[in-house]
Amino acid sequence: MKLQSLFKAEITLAPPQELGEAPHGRRRIIPITGGRVSGERLSGRVLPGGADWQVVRADGVAALDARYTIETGDGALIYVANRGVRHGPPEVLQKLAAGEPVDPALYYMRTTPWFETGDARYAWLNRIVCVGTGARRAAAVELEVFEVK
Repeated sequence: MKLQSLFKAEITLAPPQELGEAPHGRRRIIPITGGRVSGERLSGRVLPGGADWQVVRADGVAALDARYTIETGDGALIYVANRGVRHGPPEVLQKLAAGEPVDPALYYMRTTPWFETGDARYAWLNRIVCVGTGARRAAAVELEVFEVK
């Protein structure tokens, strides 16, 4: 098994909507305001209107559930459903929550993005498995996504 780089992304975010403690943990909705995706086989922009529907569990793990649309440079629309987890030492997570810069090596953020499109030029995305690694910034998320070969 090998990993092949698919793209790097910077996804811009609005402030979180904090819903409070819910049955499964602390519910947060983080609106996606835009962003950029760049790679050899997939490039474009992240359209505003998506969000990350997070639940922060009692053990401190953030269960990530982001859904958004990429518009490629040649006009294709690609739906992305990206689930994952983020966790780390409490003092590191407190800095992230405060919007302070934190080295991503100090916490774990991994995702499994799935793609869906009706555009024949990108139909190959409907048939691949990917993994991603991420970094949370004050007003954005940086992702690096790899196709599992």
